[in-house]
Amino acid sequence: MAPHTMAITHVPSPRLEKGERTYIESTPISYARAVEQHVRYRDVLRECGAQVILLDANRDLPDSVFVEDTAIVLDEVAVMTPMGVESRRAEPPAIEAALRAHRPIERVMLPATLEGGDVTRLGRTLLVGRSSRTNDEGIDALRSITEPYGYQTFGVRLRDCLHLKTACTALPDDRLLINPAWLHVEDLRGLPTIDVPIEEPWAADILSIGRTVCMGAAFPRTAALVETLGFNVQRIDLSEFAKAEGGVTCLSLIFQSLTTT
Repeated sequence: MAPHTMAITHVPSPRLEKGERTYIESTPISYARAVEQHVRYRDVLRECGAQVILLDANRDLPDSVFVEDTAIVLDEVAVMTPMGVESRRAEPPAIEAALRAHRPIERVMLPATLEGGDVTRLGRTLLVGRSSRTNDEGIDALRSITEPYGYQTFGVRLRDCLHLKTACTALPDDRLLINPAWLHVEDLRGLPTIDVPIEEPWAADILSIGRTVCMGAAFPRTAALVETLGFNVQRIDLSEFAKAEGGVTCLSLIFQSLTTT
């Protein structure tokens, strides 16, 4: 049988409300509701066929639930990131320990900065956001690590959003769902794109697993649009994580197992 989908997740920290904010105002977060929403998120991943791993090693670190930022997991290797803000730099070691069972490890080192939320993958193409969290040195380091495996890496300039995946993620057919107001479309190198409805600027952050598209419940127009493209849609209430500048991709590291089942 084919390799199966893995999903590494991390419990929400009781200090979630104290996490970093860049483009949104700090507002109160219900921790109890965040925990409930995370349980439902994990359930949806399982419904999509993923084997979910739940970590609890970084509970005292406010942003640790956003596990995606700590690594870029490709078919051949996992690249650990140095993180773009000092408050998050204690997170990756625990994630690396979990990934070691599944991938060889490479690292990007400071002063390069890189976060996984800035990397959108389409096959052997890696689009990397030039953001407040990822610098040119980080993009160059990722390129150096992944080029021997046949990947091409291209920087994408952003405006007014935290990560590239805030504004640009891949649908199951490798078309890009984008908010063109938050990035330089010309940096997407002519790849096929679909714009989110202007009324839902945060809706471009989607998670594709097979033919299913997981997305925030707050974006009904985008959900309807994606359904017209022929994909299954799973809508998840992630309101408490949105208050922490997070979306559906941020809460997991999704990759294919190297072993067959």
